[in-house]
Amino acid sequence: MNELKVTSEMAELDKIRGFLKENLEGLNISEKEYYKIEVSLLEICINIIRYAYPREKGEIFLKAWLQEGKIFLEIRDMGNPFDPREIQKPDMKEFLKNEKRVGLGIFLSRKFMDGFDYKRENNQNVLTMYKKVKLTKESV
Repeated sequence: MNELKVTSEMAELDKIRGFLKENLEGLNISEKEYYKIEVSLLEICINIIRYAYPREKGEIFLKAWLQEGKIFLEIRDMGNPFDPREIQKPDMKEFLKNEKRVGLGIFLSRKFMDGFDYKRENNQNVLTMYKKVKLTKESV
């Protein structure tokens, strides 16, 4: 299991990308699937940066591990309680009509990943998501 702790600021997104790249290295993942995982992780982290800590910077804790043909990503923060599963599917006609620039991130993350779960534990938001992957000899 690999772990990373970052400050809740946009400047940390490159570290998060590097963490993901390191954890997906050697796995048999197409560019399309890699993109889906990357977008999912970054969208969740951006939401934490923007909304979980409205008055000061906080911390984001990431974990990644392989288990039973799946890459798991756990994202923890001690910010405001927020269950992303409660976000409703956006009305795309309204979205496009109003030319919104935000609001799709959580929806896309849930759609792109094969598993998406949330719990509040020890005053932390804990989001766990996974994507099925084909393991290669390099990744075992």
